[in-house]
Amino acid sequence: MAYEQSDHPELWTFLETLRPGETLTGAVAAIERFGVFVALDDGPAHPTFPGVGFITIPELAWQHFDAATDIVEVGQRVSCEFLQFDTWNLEARLSLRAMQPDPFQTFADRVSVGAELTGQVTKVLPFGVFVRVAEGIEGLLRQAEAEVAVEVEVGAGVTVVVASIDRERRTLGLSKRVAAP
Repeated sequence: MAYEQSDHPELWTFLETLRPGETLTGAVAAIERFGVFVALDDGPAHPTFPGVGFITIPELAWQHFDAATDIVEVGQRVSCEFLQFDTWNLEARLSLRAMQPDPFQTFADRVSVGAELTGQVTKVLPFGVFVRVAEGIEGLLRQAEAEVAVEVEVGAGVTVVVASIDRERRTLGLSKRVAAP
């Protein structure tokens, strides 16, 4: 249902005053498969939803999780970063993960291309294997970059070299080749 500005002028005015990057607080009002509703401490109530604030699943946490309930629970107090005013749903789009440091950027600050790391294989695919080299950090060891045998199994320990770090895309390229000195 699309809302018009005239439908709920008090809520519309409140949402228009919010600025990206602003911190909003509230309580988790409902958890759905598509995201989490937050009843904000300030501002009017939503006419339809359990809260004016809404956090999409990807904005809940940096790390991988199976369900939103792994991160939050109904009634929990949260502080979130305001992302944007969703005029279609008349809600404040929020990010819980923005309130925490990005583990990939922290990792990239302390590791450089050419560094040798040990890790554990988390996924084997036809084009290569994913290797966890730190908590919440996985890189791709491409089939073409290494002599990745079909015998490599999930859970196997491997030693790899950092071939590339893309901070913007948050990707880590791995190799088995050691760079020449």
